[in-house]
Amino acid sequence: MHHRMLIFSTFNSILTLYYMSFQAYLDNIQAKTGKLPEDFEKIAHEKGLLQDGKIAAGVKAGQIVAWLKEDFELGHGHAMAIYAYFTGKRS
Repeated sequence: MHHRMLIFSTFNSILTLYYMSFQAYLDNIQAKTGKLPEDFEKIAHEKGLLQDGKIAAGVKAGQIVAWLKEDFELGHGHAMAIYAYFTGKRS
């Protein structure tokens, strides 16, 4: 029984770290750019990368990541966090 509790505790710690890390990415992006994920979403809609709140047909993750890196000087991990936000991740 102790072994199962240890595994469960470790799993919960990993989940907590994972979710905190995603929020930390978003917080760092806002600190660097002054923009919230919703701001990036609006810009992506204007650029045609998103349509009706979803990734536009034919748009690949690499295109979005490249745009975020070029226009906002985000690193790969931070750009991927915004991409994840676009695909529905919220926490």
